[in-house]
Amino acid sequence: MLENSWIKGKTCMITGANTGIGKETARQIAGLGAHVIMVCRNQEKGIQAKEDIIQTTENENIDLLICDLASLKDVKRFTDEFLQTHTNLHVLINNAGVFHMKRTTTQDGYESTFAVNYLAHYYLTELLLPLLKKSSPSRIINLSSDIHRYFKIRMKDPLLERRYMGQQAYSNSKTAMVLFTNKLARELEGTKITANAVNPGHVKTQMTTIGLSKFFRKMSNLIPTNRTVEQGAETSVFAASSDDLEGITGKYFTDCKESKTAKMTKDIHNQDFLWELSKRLVSEALAKQD
Repeated sequence: MLENSWIKGKTCMITGANTGIGKETARQIAGLGAHVIMVCRNQEKGIQAKEDIIQTTENENIDLLICDLASLKDVKRFTDEFLQTHTNLHVLINNAGVFHMKRTTTQDGYESTFAVNYLAHYYLTELLLPLLKKSSPSRIINLSSDIHRYFKIRMKDPLLERRYMGQQAYSNSKTAMVLFTNKLARELEGTKITANAVNPGHVKTQMTTIGLSKFFRKMSNLIPTNRTVEQGAETSVFAASSDDLEGITGKYFTDCKESKTAKMTKDIHNQDFLWELSKRLVSEALAKQD
């Protein structure tokens, strides 16, 4: 990456920045001279990751903030505090993710994979949009996966209340990220905010190994396109920092190149349906806590 890329001196927020692809994305972007805001759930692990990134990049302009994406109430608490203390945000990378072989729910009562990987990021983005507009030109990058092209999302049951499978849940969340990206690109047309999705490829991280059965761990090891975290982070960094992407929006990138998404993600009705569903789910969850 070029040291004088667009992102130098800009403020970049990255969720899930203490491990895996998120940590490596934070490291590479810090190396480009950006002000990096690491959003993590675990403070102890976040501190260790922050110290490691500072040591390896010699960039001390790094903040660690704590937020539990499994709680929409905490997302609201986090953004309220962030907006009171920060005046700029140029890049938002919605990176954090979970994978569960067995169905679990968040304290809001929603299926965990969909809630953390997508719904929390939908809400986080909504709350940060005013600051992104104020700081524009700015960029939103949503982490997806090519798995979304192989497991068709159940639009009538995205929370998999009737029949659960870990791969299906993960695919639902990553399909939702592409639909969300395309809807954002439409909603933000005419502004100086771009929204793009990225596919990091299959990276062997904590998320893709912990909790998996022996069978699925063996299957993961057999995938010929396994990538290092450094390789997995490259497309996120490209989308966040490349001068060539100025004004480019509503795209899906793999290996730093535009690639295809599932046909249903281009359907405006699907994008609008998910958008309205997300609004309702957030509203209902917050209303229960009042």
